[in-house]
Amino acid sequence: MSLEGLYQEIILDHYKAPRNRGSVENPDIDIFESNPLCGDEIRIQAKLDGRTIQDIRFEGKGCSISLASASMMTEALKGHAHDHAHKYIDGIKAMMHGEDKLNDEELGDMEALKGVADFPARVKCALLAWTTLEKALNDRAARKG
Repeated sequence: MSLEGLYQEIILDHYKAPRNRGSVENPDIDIFESNPLCGDEIRIQAKLDGRTIQDIRFEGKGCSISLASASMMTEALKGHAHDHAHKYIDGIKAMMHGEDKLNDEELGDMEALKGVADFPARVKCALLAWTTLEKALNDRAARKG
């Protein structure tokens, strides 16, 4: 199987069997965003323990790239501190613009999203969950001062 074929399989796996899909009871973060250009929608909910993302889940509708990316994001960030989340958000955003800020080990399944950078119209799909969480974390930090 080619590398491109493997990446397509990983994306389809996360799309067909999403990880951490659902809701969080009494979430500390509950944010909804959409991409009006394509109709993708995402709701991110998270339970925080101090600066750690204790639980994170998503609900949404959209294309395979959008939902697979949300699934990958929740896997990568659950149980990690905000700093880790911001590092990954920055790294995935950079990857969508052809830059390598995260190594292959850090990327894990998310490496399958690298090819999306070749399709500018799909970059917003891949980033929707990430930018939604980033907005929620930034808003929460601003409120806490």
